Amino acid sequence: MSDAARVASAVQFACLLEASAPKPGNVSPGRHFHDMRYEDFLASAAAIGPVFLKAGQLPLGQLVREAVTATRRMVPVNTNLGIALLLAPLAKAALDPREGDLRARTAGILAESTIEDAAEVYAAVRLAAPGGLGAAPAEDIQAPPTVSLLETMRLAAHRDAVAREYADAFATTFTISAPALAAARQDGLSWDDAIVECALLLLAEQPDTLIVRKLGPDAAADVQNQARQVRAAGGVRTEQGRQALAAFDTALRDPANRRNPGTTADLIAAACFVVIFGP
Repeated sequence: MSDAARVASAVQFACLLEASAPKPGNVSPGRHFHDMRYEDFLASAAAIGPVFLKAGQLPLGQLVREAVTATRRMVPVNTNLGIALLLAPLAKAALDPREGDLRARTAGILAESTIEDAAEVYAAVRLAAPGGLGAAPAEDIQAPPTVSLLETMRLAAHRDAVAREYADAFATTFTISAPALAAARQDGLSWDDAIVECALLLLAEQPDTLIVRKLGPDAAADVQNQARQVRAAGGVRTEQGRQALAAFDTALRDPANRRNPGTTADLIAAACFVVIFGP
């Protein structure tokens, strides 16, 4: 298998693992939203595989835009904008021949981003039309960018966890979520349980920024507190924890999916890629 094929396969596997695990408040097998189904995420994973085969040749922003465009041909809703934004620099770094570990190479890819990359990502965001986006006081996506993609992400880092990953060289992925996921797997947990445990950790550690955008910081803080209670009960590792997890999942579901911790799900996909591909 070529390096490009290995990276594309890791991208697809990461997406499939993330979508298939029964993370609280998210789409998973048998748990659909009113406007998207589990199968939409499977189709999205299939759609971006051929795009990520070109990760070594495409500029960063174009890789994101082509992934989102390919997805939109398969499904009518936004299933993976955040995932594409996170996996694109990781995939390019995985193919980068320079010295250093994956995080160092990812930081190098981000540092080299351009205004053209930002323009491509703006186009991808407009096409995906993510929920709760709103307007930005500077470098709004409805206007042409005037700074590099990394700089636009730094401007948004205080309000979006995906942008924060760009701004701090994927600190959450490499210091929290990927190590936790790898440790859970080493403990013998299944992929499903390891991913759910990792999701609970992230939800307990930091407010989900999609919930913040939709419902405000108080609602996100409430979700964060509930995640901490599930972890205190043992999470996926005890019967009491699993009961608390089921109640938590129910509490996060409403007809409009407003309490869906979707940004946390995106971060999980990045962690999956790092664990699959290796740091």
